[in-house]
Amino acid sequence: MKPRGGYVRLLLQQRRALPRLLRARRPYGSAPSPEPLKGRILQYLCDRFYDIEYLVDWSAKLRYISLRRKNMYYGYTKDHYGDNVAAAYFVLCNRGRVRFQGQESWFCVDQNGKYSSDFLQLRDVPVVAVDLAGSVLNYDGLDNLVKLTALKSLDLSRCPHVDDWALTRLHVFKDSLEELSLAGCPRVTERGLACLHQLEHLRRLDLSHLPSVPAPGLIRILVEEMLPWCEVVGLAPLSGAQTSGDGREEPGGDRRAGEIPGGSAPSLS
Repeated sequence: MKPRGGYVRLLLQQRRALPRLLRARRPYGSAPSPEPLKGRILQYLCDRFYDIEYLVDWSAKLRYISLRRKNMYYGYTKDHYGDNVAAAYFVLCNRGRVRFQGQESWFCVDQNGKYSSDFLQLRDVPVVAVDLAGSVLNYDGLDNLVKLTALKSLDLSRCPHVDDWALTRLHVFKDSLEELSLAGCPRVTERGLACLHQLEHLRRLDLSHLPSVPAPGLIRILVEEMLPWCEVVGLAPLSGAQTSGDGREEPGGDRRAGEIPGGSAPSLS
């Protein structure tokens, strides 16, 4: 932000000098022409530059504080209700969805951001599926999920703050996780994908639309060699895969979110 501010400050200093140059070259006796709208706007920005810069900095600080608040550790809820209820509460507060073992329906928020508190009665029932697609989850927010020892499905698609550092924490789910979606995460690179080799029970991995992954075809081959028992979706078009009108790959079938594909992972022994 500082280099941009220095560049804008230089432009505004040049803007101050321009009227003096024009007045110096104007013939004697000629009346000054009215300043155009663009010039008046630039003059206003010049006069209020430091105020605008302060507001921009303060807006960035507010966004950072909001991000930290939404990813804070729910220790109080964990101490009183257990790991599963605390994780469910965290997911619902971030407008996600959660499903408990033996439950067909998901707990989720409505259009007004409200949700049922019935999940508080399931403190002894493990969470098996979490959908945080499009949320602001980051490395710190995973503190609320790492104790879910029975988690089978995790959807982190379109999370703008999920990066390679966050992927290094997913190894705690190596004994249970069977489905993982990282589709549309702009900060995920091939370095983070290399951390998934410990997920030995993973059956489906969605890596669609990862703009920070170079050579997606080659990376897909490496991921498939790293996880030979896992179905990898994305990074390169599959033969016979369905595509949308704009050429993007769409996974086939009518599988619902949170369901695990059939079959079992081959034994590594």
